[in-house]
Amino acid sequence: MGVYAAVDLGASSGRVMTARIKDGRVRLTEAHRFANRPVRVGGTLHWDILALYRGVLDGLREAGPVDSIGIDSWAVDYGLLDGGGRLIGNPVHYRDGRTAGIMERVTGEVGADALYQVGGLQFLPFNTVYQLLADPDLGRAGTLLLIPDLLTHWLTGSVGAETTNASTTGLYDVRAGGWARELTDRLGLPAGILPELRQPGSAAGTLRAEVAAETGLPGSTPVTAVASHDTASAVVAVPAATERFAYISSGTWSLVGLELPRPVLTEESRLANFTNEGGLDGTIRYLRNVMGLWILQECVRVWGDTGLTGLLAAAAQAPPFQAVIDPDDPAFLPPGDMPARITAFCERTGQRPPAGRAQVVRCVLESLALAYRRAIRAAVRLSGQDVEVVHVVGGGARNTLLCQMTADATGLPVVAGPVEAATLGNALVQARAQGVVSDIRALVRRSERLVTYHPRGEEPAWAHAEARISDR
Repeated sequence: MGVYAAVDLGASSGRVMTARIKDGRVRLTEAHRFANRPVRVGGTLHWDILALYRGVLDGLREAGPVDSIGIDSWAVDYGLLDGGGRLIGNPVHYRDGRTAGIMERVTGEVGADALYQVGGLQFLPFNTVYQLLADPDLGRAGTLLLIPDLLTHWLTGSVGAETTNASTTGLYDVRAGGWARELTDRLGLPAGILPELRQPGSAAGTLRAEVAAETGLPGSTPVTAVASHDTASAVVAVPAATERFAYISSGTWSLVGLELPRPVLTEESRLANFTNEGGLDGTIRYLRNVMGLWILQECVRVWGDTGLTGLLAAAAQAPPFQAVIDPDDPAFLPPGDMPARITAFCERTGQRPPAGRAQVVRCVLESLALAYRRAIRAAVRLSGQDVEVVHVVGGGARNTLLCQMTADATGLPVVAGPVEAATLGNALVQARAQGVVSDIRALVRRSERLVTYHPRGEEPAWAHAEARISDR
């Protein structure tokens, strides 16, 4: 039996979970959960990275002796270390507005096609490359570490950049599999701050003496570089039985796409704003970011103490397609009064705004399902890889209404689960690195309860709704 500690950091919380592998199955247990509360200081939105590190240490202490530790988190955000290895300020949150206008300036100077040919990334204003160009501390930096790499450094003292997360920065050459030195030079960025790359499954080091004392773990406990972008870890744990699948990693963001053997860097792919990010074993996560359940989460926050279960039940009974929004409209990116923004979007596009909370929820979920439909069909067309089934993993797999809508909208069966895909992928990459696991996806299929949603023949109604939003 192997025991693995998976540290999984999300936008609103972090947790340390243990994965125990026994008799051909894996079982997860939550050791510790802690809040992730961003802090605005002097007009800038920061991550409270020291509080997150404290949560990691507390969780490892609760986890007890383990065979390995791995860390995954969201992408693009980073900490800068000075020449003495000290952190220069709390990392800035990707939802901060400091990069306004920078993406447009860079694409104007370098060219959108030239940027895409190197990184293959979806053009998003918070990509690491644009954040660095907005960072006043860059001139003092000796090393850049993405969030999982920063925490790994504090645990072990080692410095490195795991490739699946590095591939989200805009500074990574997706074809060559290394840092894009020519691009960093052209942008005037100090290439020396970029650390050596690590592959998922490689050893990152063992615990520093002070960490061992703090957690009660042996200093010999290894830390493994997992697929440290949480979506990459989630895709690792997609329980697919064939290669002909699409996935939706559904949570605060929805990452919708395919797993491919090589990137798609055509002009058509760039114009469709698809991203090519690294996956396990050199695969490519060919996907589009969709705003995801963030919109619904913000609605619920604005409404106050409202039970989501009741809202979803009411939304299931509400009339369909009363209004649809584009979840990727920039108005829905920052925190704020999301119901008011939905109303404003509908008024701006000549629609009657949804009346009441149930209609707002239905509007959000139908709009997400339509976005999934568009993304999957575009990915199939652009890559030439056919799809037989859609796998929904992450917290959104619990949303039965959204899963059924996704099956209806795509006309494909939807397999929901595992909910804890990122944690499973994190832990099982560690286990594979130690020779305990060979076929990760088969192990997930044996271990998890999966629910299948079949399309109900409503595809024409969804096609009509899609045409409505496309016409605006």
